[in-house]
Amino acid sequence: MYNWQFPEWPDFAYEVHEIQPLILAFAQETGEISGAIQGLSDDLKKETLLQLMLSEAVKTSEIEGEYISREDVMSSIRNNLGLNEKPVYVKDKRAEGVAQLMLEVRRSFDQPLDVEMLHTWHGMLMAGAQNINSGEWRKGSAPMQIVSGAYGRVVVHYEAPPSSEVPKQMQQFLQWYNNCTFSLKGEVAEAVLKSAVAHLYFESIHPFEDGNGRIGRAIAEKALSQSLGRPVMLSLSKTIERDKMAYYAALKEAQRSIEITNWVNYFAGVILAAQRDAKATVQFTVKKARFFDQYKHQLNERQLKVVNRMLEKGAEGFEGGMTARKYISISKTSKATATRDLQELQVIGVLLQEGAGRSIRYQLNIP
Repeated sequence: MYNWQFPEWPDFAYEVHEIQPLILAFAQETGEISGAIQGLSDDLKKETLLQLMLSEAVKTSEIEGEYISREDVMSSIRNNLGLNEKPVYVKDKRAEGVAQLMLEVRRSFDQPLDVEMLHTWHGMLMAGAQNINSGEWRKGSAPMQIVSGAYGRVVVHYEAPPSSEVPKQMQQFLQWYNNCTFSLKGEVAEAVLKSAVAHLYFESIHPFEDGNGRIGRAIAEKALSQSLGRPVMLSLSKTIERDKMAYYAALKEAQRSIEITNWVNYFAGVILAAQRDAKATVQFTVKKARFFDQYKHQLNERQLKVVNRMLEKGAEGFEGGMTARKYISISKTSKATATRDLQELQVIGVLLQEGAGRSIRYQLNIP
């Protein structure tokens, strides 16, 4: 049986004593990051927000096996935030759609969740998608199943309620979302519990033809922000994507029962890890700004362009490091000039060299 087939549905049951240490840890982390962000300049606040939304937009798509350009997503977010002097044309409508969703979730964090909001979110996310009824509940008599495996060896992991039940199920979900209370009191406890249960509840209904995972993670973020009274500064999807098999396994287990203690503990762990990762992003943003201020007057135009591109990649940096070939591609210069520029950057301390011969690559020298 699936969870929605139990007579108790949707009255989920879970023990709260195991989750209390995670809630206390999250309360400390979210307090620290709020204080750190308050101490940033306006430019650094915008940069931190940009990096976190960029991570969420890219990773929430990657969880579903959809890979979109970071540059397109960044351009779209910057367009919508008014950070580009002139709007940059974004060719990939998927990137534009998911970027708009990220911004809308933040803008409307304090508003009640309703059918119109969910349909608007889905319309944004599915912009340009073919053969998808965007902004509408799924229809038809075919079962909505989560499956894997090749033809003839298909494994059904989950089957959602029939499409005919979706409007009723979603009305019930929205009533719960906007009126739920929890045994553990306090805004932080409510934020964690509501986020965990809301995500599972929504995913179990699976009301859209496509995009349910991405909308469900947006709902989880909204639940956190609404309960805390401010937009959260974290990326749940970046944390989930690191071990998405664990995410799918936890979700599959939870959708077979009304007792969801394991799921609540798992998702609370995701929230805590995401907040710690966001704190590291804030710290890196500050280091990055200091690093750039230290060296910007020593770099030529080509070097500035390349170093900026490396800094945009965040703490992870360029996969495989910076090479002469990549430098040539970014700066549109000759091999000899690229080699000379990279050596100069190493000498003044901007870059650290790794490898030798044809395997030479460089990383930013940020502690």
